Amino acid sequence: MESFILYEEIGRGSKTVVYKGRRKGTTSFVAVLCTEKCKRPEITNWVRLTHGIKHKNIVTFHEWYETSNHLWLVVELCTGGSLETVIAQDENLPEDVVREFGVDLLAGLCHLHKLGVLFCDISPAKILLEGPGTLKFSNFCLAKVEGENLEDFFALVAEEEGGGDSGESIKMNMKNRVKGSLVYMAPEIMRGADFSVTTDLWSLGCLLYEMFSGKPPFFSESIPELVEKILHEDPLPPVPKDPSRPKASTDLVHLLDGLLQKEPQKRFTWSGVRQHPFWKGAFVREATESSVEELPASSRSTKEGSGPQDPKEPAQHPLGGRSTGHRAAPRPSPTLKLEHPAELRPRSASGGQPNESLFLLSSRPTPRTSTAMGLSPRQERTQTSPQKASPWAKSTSAHLSQEALESQMRALIYTESDLVVTPIIDNPKIMKQPPIKFDPKILHLPAHSADKLLHLKDHDWSEFLQQACSQLDSTERGAAAARAKLNLLCYLCVVATHREVASRLLHSPLFHLLIQHLRIAPNWDIRAKVARVIGLLASHSSELQENTPVVEAITVLTELIRENFRNSKLKQCLLPALGELIYLVATQDEKSKPPRPSWAVPSATYTVLLRCLREGEERVVNHMAAKIIENVCTTVSMQAQGFISGEIGAALWFLFRHSTVDALRITAVSDFVSTILRLLDSPSTSIRAKAFLVLCYILIHNREMLLLSCQARLVMYIERDSRKTTPGREQQSPGGEYLSRCLQLLIRHLAQELPRILGDILNALASVSGRKHPSTVQGKQLKMCLPLMPVVLHLLTSQVVRPQVVTEEFLFSYGTILSHIKSMDSGESNIDGAVGSAASEEFIKITLSAFEAIMQYPVLLEDYRATVIEYILPPLVALVQSQNVEWRLWSLRLLSETTSLLVNLAAGDIEEEAVADSERSLLGLVRDVLLPQYEHILTEPDPVPAYALKLLVAMTERSPTFTRLVEESKLVPLIFEVILGRRESILGHTTQSVIALLSNLVACRDSDMQLLYAQGLVPHVCGLFTAAATLCLDERGKHSTAEVAATLLFSLLDVLHGMLTYMSRVVRLALQAQKSGSGGDTQVAEDLLLLGKPLAALAGWLILLLPSEDPEVFEVSSKCLSVLVQLYGGEIPDSLCPENAESFAHVLAFRKDTKDQKLLLRILRRMVTSSEQHRARLEQAGGLQRVLEQLARAEGAPDNTPVASLALDILHTLGSRQEGT
Repeated sequence: MESFILYEEIGRGSKTVVYKGRRKGTTSFVAVLCTEKCKRPEITNWVRLTHGIKHKNIVTFHEWYETSNHLWLVVELCTGGSLETVIAQDENLPEDVVREFGVDLLAGLCHLHKLGVLFCDISPAKILLEGPGTLKFSNFCLAKVEGENLEDFFALVAEEEGGGDSGESIKMNMKNRVKGSLVYMAPEIMRGADFSVTTDLWSLGCLLYEMFSGKPPFFSESIPELVEKILHEDPLPPVPKDPSRPKASTDLVHLLDGLLQKEPQKRFTWSGVRQHPFWKGAFVREATESSVEELPASSRSTKEGSGPQDPKEPAQHPLGGRSTGHRAAPRPSPTLKLEHPAELRPRSASGGQPNESLFLLSSRPTPRTSTAMGLSPRQERTQTSPQKASPWAKSTSAHLSQEALESQMRALIYTESDLVVTPIIDNPKIMKQPPIKFDPKILHLPAHSADKLLHLKDHDWSEFLQQACSQLDSTERGAAAARAKLNLLCYLCVVATHREVASRLLHSPLFHLLIQHLRIAPNWDIRAKVARVIGLLASHSSELQENTPVVEAITVLTELIRENFRNSKLKQCLLPALGELIYLVATQDEKSKPPRPSWAVPSATYTVLLRCLREGEERVVNHMAAKIIENVCTTVSMQAQGFISGEIGAALWFLFRHSTVDALRITAVSDFVSTILRLLDSPSTSIRAKAFLVLCYILIHNREMLLLSCQARLVMYIERDSRKTTPGREQQSPGGEYLSRCLQLLIRHLAQELPRILGDILNALASVSGRKHPSTVQGKQLKMCLPLMPVVLHLLTSQVVRPQVVTEEFLFSYGTILSHIKSMDSGESNIDGAVGSAASEEFIKITLSAFEAIMQYPVLLEDYRATVIEYILPPLVALVQSQNVEWRLWSLRLLSETTSLLVNLAAGDIEEEAVADSERSLLGLVRDVLLPQYEHILTEPDPVPAYALKLLVAMTERSPTFTRLVEESKLVPLIFEVILGRRESILGHTTQSVIALLSNLVACRDSDMQLLYAQGLVPHVCGLFTAAATLCLDERGKHSTAEVAATLLFSLLDVLHGMLTYMSRVVRLALQAQKSGSGGDTQVAEDLLLLGKPLAALAGWLILLLPSEDPEVFEVSSKCLSVLVQLYGGEIPDSLCPENAESFAHVLAFRKDTKDQKLLLRILRRMVTSSEQHRARLEQAGGLQRVLEQLARAEGAPDNTPVASLALDILHTLGSRQEGT
């Protein structure tokens, strides 16, 4: 156990720490995982499946050990990070790289399947990269042997450990631990099937798709929505995020289509995958081998030297004998059995190693913190997390949810929006510098501009550098020589502001000479100017070569500051250069993997900067030091880690509390707040509780930091720890109650602060209402208040804060803000001149997003229905007329969704009179302001008409008055024009909304159906019905498309049934009037039958729908067909063609319900008695006649007498015709 030496920590999770290690006496580096014992089932499973596998695409297992508190796993070290990191950094990979990576994935997975091992949870986080770019499968915590129950194995391991729980209790606890990532899970797993070779191939297809497009084929934040997509929707064709990259080849598209088939039987097998042309013959040399699916599961682990073996035994044949080169009889490897998990035991500390100090620590100096070893946040999750947290885990386990979100927070804690990095040197907020000027007459070299320097040929550039170095290194003394050097340095300051010129000068011999002059320059004027040149070069350089002596420059500047620490003016000259050099090194160190030791900042530098922060220094020096820390801490680098200390925090806090300069206070406190937010990552409950308390204190005294905190995921931390401190969730945690109290204090402050923020925003907007040119004071107020609107959005997304802040007062304030936005949109007010057009647009966008966040929780609006209608809907309706396309679309969408919610919300305890008043207000608003715009709205491109129609659907569904209003507004012809314009996209949202609206109009008793018929309802319904039925009955249609088409078809069946019912009622009344002799006019009925005659052509489709497995489809189809044959009888063309007759025969044979059979036979009788053509067709339908004869034979059965009589009646009709002929 002492044969390994531990170096730095390279990753950390809540229960696992990963170290870089080395086998003692060798140069072999390994990864050492230190895991808490609660993860024993997962680690044991990893070991038992991989301890005998040696393959280039699988991370090699070396050893494992057990100490009193931990399990130690020693595995192969992969220095290239994870595939997840590569995808995140590159966004998407070229197809050639996808092919290269895919070959590695196939090779590794194929080898596992040959051994009978299923990976079960393939995801980018579990694929690691070796230095040369070889992909390797890692983290086998959830893998298993094909056919076994992993829950049982986990339970057996847990029982071996003991603990007093019953077997059933342990199994229940293990159930959620064997679930993998939902994003990459095959649909059959969600339906309850077990993992198999085909489920791994599905996950492989998801991985290939994500590598090419940058995102998985199915993704959603909502678990039910994600499940729905995986089960029923087909993925979109893979498209790279970078539009400049080529589209996917047909081979790749075909491969992904084969791997992502919903039905396992249709999915590619190993033979189809390996022989696919996408691989361009990469597996041709293996074509003679048997495909994996042809190997019995029990024999895949019996090949010589390939199965996992007991770590105590040497490699041998699975049967126990020596290998003879022949395949043995099928028998699983003994170590894969479930009956004796105790046989898999790590080496323990009993052999003279009684404590945790089993691995030797390296004596080499480590970085200031162990996390600064070049792992990006996404790599940390890969190295430390036993499994990637899935959406299921988010909803069932707070611990896993925390792991899944922690790395994302680290990656996003510094973004362009929350900390814009500004220069340290020449920063006017710190100290205003005079403009730099030089005299070209005494320059002694060509005064080229930066652009001219950039385009010099190599020979001319070398000559220019030689002249500059020669003049700078001149040994002449005297005032003239000093002025010449200062003039040259001023010129260099001017050209150093060009990025590419700065990079070339930084990597030239001139930079070495500048460092020398920092030491040997004869006076401080030249040294100060040299320092400025160095600072400008570092500030504007875009790259840094490893051999550039930046650390030497940092060391020299540090020594100069330390030696002259009492000279404040000198520090003001040297600190900017020092800061820019450290920041340049930090940014380059962040990009390089792994970090370069040659760029390590001396500890003396951190000490000098800390001294510059302390009380007693000039404020300019304080500000420069704080600015250096702020810029460097925006990087994830070991240079930034050097500033994370208690002394730095205390110094920054002192500056914030005592400085009178706002820029300095904001710089200091932003550093401090970011440091505090990092403490919320701590696994310690007490540390997190104190961090919440400190944040609360900061936010009470500085509201501006609330925006920074929200952008750094403060809401996510609140949600996480709120779930953990709910009653019963953290009963065993000693600090749980304290954490809950601190957290509630912060939540209470946030809930009280949000109305104040809205109040300040309202005051600022009210002061400029009606003004097109706000004053300077008003502009300053707007700049202070409007940027806090994102805080409102962040807090509204919190399920902890949201119920406390969404009140009637809040909705009134929000509606008032919308009214101001309406005023700004119409041109009555203008704030662009005060805050800028970009800031104004961002404010409007966030304001609309805030109400969208509330809309996700309709229960919040139930009690404030009248307030929403009175104060929020009017400005939204006004914004529908906006000239800005984005605002018009956004407001219309919010309006349609809000209206849908309001009309469907139950009234609850609200008085009926109040409900009626609010409905009248809503109706009047839509009628007077919105409906007049519909003629223009419905002609706009999608999705504008879809949202407009959705609003009409919601209103007509509940209000008969509004239905009449739609008819009177002459909107129906416009709606029919929408149908005509979307014949090719029947499954689109617009067409779906049209059909839903038609359903509401037809179903309403107060509708003027004659008007609808006259306006062309019949032909449009016929066209829609035919298109939908064609899609539904097309067996080659994709599953997701067929499902949407089936939904549309059912809605159209309702429309058709309503139309036919109305026609039947009118005809019946006319016939009754004619029969009774009351003199009723039959012309209306005749005209209606003439208008509805095209509906007769739908009879064939209705007959084909009768065998549907959906009982509702059968019921409505049969009713429609019944009414149709009664109205038109023999005028229905070719309704008993062979295909339709076969459909009739099938449904009569398999429908055993007497009621259904009678209805179908009455339809058939009506058809054959009304048309000679139908009778002739029936005579030719032998299958249908045989079914009728079978039904007729059941005449003796009491239950079947009516059915038999109808069948005999139809047969007699046929017989009488035959006799007549």
